[in-house]
Amino acid sequence: MAKKSMVERDLKRRRMAKKFESKRTRLKEMLYDKEKPAEDRFIAALKLAELPRNSSKTRIRNRCLVTGRPRGYYRKLKMSRIALRQLGSAGLIPGLVKSSW
Repeated sequence: MAKKSMVERDLKRRRMAKKFESKRTRLKEMLYDKEKPAEDRFIAALKLAELPRNSSKTRIRNRCLVTGRPRGYYRKLKMSRIALRQLGSAGLIPGLVKSSW
């Protein structure tokens, strides 16, 4: 089980990214628009830098929904390999059969 503080931190980052998503995209469009004057693009860059760092999508970490583990994560199932194996062995995931030979 992952530390609760790390899981909560990631949830906070997800909330902030969702909150600032529209503002961030609008500023980035202004920043990369070569038709606009350089002064306006510079102001957009300053405003973008003023936004909280945790509002960036790149700071979000994929974590297992069951255990909170950050590594060995399957995106399709939203869980780690260890949780997948445990739930699969218990027969709680339909269609998944643990191989043995």
